[in-house]
Amino acid sequence: MPETTAEFPSNPEKPGELHAMSFLEHLEELRRRIIYSAIAVGIAFFFCWGFADRIYSLMQKPIVQALHKHNLPEQLVYLNPTDPFNLYLKIGLMAGVFVASPFVLFQVWMFIAPGLYRKEKTYVVPFMISTILLFLAGGFFGYRMVFPAALDFLIGYGSQFHPMITITEYTDLFLTVLLGLGAVFEMPILVFFLALMGIVTPGWMLRNFRYSILVIFIIAAVLTPTTDIMNMCIFAAPMILLYIVSIGVAWLVHPMRRRKRS
Repeated sequence: MPETTAEFPSNPEKPGELHAMSFLEHLEELRRRIIYSAIAVGIAFFFCWGFADRIYSLMQKPIVQALHKHNLPEQLVYLNPTDPFNLYLKIGLMAGVFVASPFVLFQVWMFIAPGLYRKEKTYVVPFMISTILLFLAGGFFGYRMVFPAALDFLIGYGSQFHPMITITEYTDLFLTVLLGLGAVFEMPILVFFLALMGIVTPGWMLRNFRYSILVIFIIAAVLTPTTDIMNMCIFAAPMILLYIVSIGVAWLVHPMRRRKRS
């Protein structure tokens, strides 16, 4: 009987199937993406450091307006001679992270791309644009609405005292509110990844909607710098809307629908 040899295709991966990577390959890929991202952030940091004073001028506008409204001195103070230098370092780093964020997000996408179907790899541009726009929307919402209202409430509430606000304390509060809101507005992106891996489903999110509302108000209470219910509701309202949007995102990218599209 003549011998028969089995022939195997040179590329066993069929169109639309996922590309398999070993654990060590994942670690090597993760290390490479982290190094690329760190280099990009470092370059952006040195660039933004030269504009730190101008960036801080924009950052302090809400507190200057609130102090002016209550007829108080509009200049902030510092207690340590190193505070201005450290402040500009922090501002340069935060601005550098933001400037480098498109490149960093691209590295994140390149890391998760091997686990996606071929059609889903075309989501890279919508992913990057939506991530940046959502973060900007959260920061803008905090800068224009939440933070000024909170400062006006806090300074007006303590009108019997003379404020001595340091640049360090104000910057920490500013970054906490704006970065917190920016991160909260990324909820649809987080749900995108969780649904992509099959961890959450749209049905599960709908069934637990009431508990999610409770968690959202707890997060809003932690993030808001004031204790009044109005500011907490201002924080919570866009989060509830984003949760509803996230349910639609989970429905679109859940593995069951991915298999139907493949």
